Formats: sequence, structure tokens, C-alpha cells
Amino acid sequence: MRRAVNPERGAVATEFAIVMAVVLLSFFALAVYGGRVVQAENDVQSAAHEAARAASLAGTPAQASAAAHEVAATNLASSGVACGAGPSVAVELSQFGPGGQVTVSISCSADFGDVGSLGVASSQTFSASATEVIDTYRGE
Repeated sequence: MRRAVNPERGAVATEFAIVMAVVLLSFFALAVYGGRVVQAENDVQSAAHEAARAASLAGTPAQASAAAHEVAATNLASSGVACGAGPSVAVELSQFGPGGQVTVSISCSADFGDVGSLGVASSQTFSASATEVIDTYRGE
């Protein structure tokens, strides 16, 4: 006896494999996106802390502001966070002086256009703030 050859034999398995490949690739892409979001949040927070520390070590308010802006931009650039129009850095110097404090706030709109086809936002704004105490015994 001869069996009839079914031309659709194996079609379900092939379709299932294709669907699973798409699902796995989408899951992988979302995991990459999630990792990039967490990394950008951490990088902006780190830049705020470094900028606040640099500002607290400066001798004058003008030097503190310049140091905070420079360190924030350098730190974000070296970590690979591409802020659209550059980071927005605000330095609070109202309590600048021995025993006072300096606060640096950074806002960065990072571009995620390369994973935008996943249905996620193509850019996201990350903000962080850090405060450092200025040494009480430093010379003026």
C-alpha cells in the first residue's frame, strides 16, 4: 500500500517555529531596551553625584558652577548617554561656603530611536539630583 503525500505536512511546525522566533527576538529586544533605560538612569545619577562633588571642591561659586557643568557633560559623554540637545545642568549655590552645601540637578533626554520600532518611546527624559556638603574646615 502506498501512502498519499500530504503537501501541507510540517506546515504547522514551521509556522510555530517562525512565530516563536519573532516572539523570542521581540523579548530580546525589549530586554535590551530595558537594560539601556536602567543604564541611562544610573549614568545620569552618577553624573549628578560627580558634578556635585566637583562643585563642592571648587573655590568660588563661579568655579563651582563651571566645574559642575563640565564634569556632568564629560561624565555623560564618556558613559555613552547621548542627550539630545545636551544635558540640562542646574547648580544650586545659595549655601555655598564652608559647612554649606551644593546641589546639582541634571536632566537628559536620551534617544532610543533605534528600538522605537518595538512600540516604546523613541526618547526618554532622565533626571537626577545630588547634594554634597562643602568641607567645614577648608580655606576660603
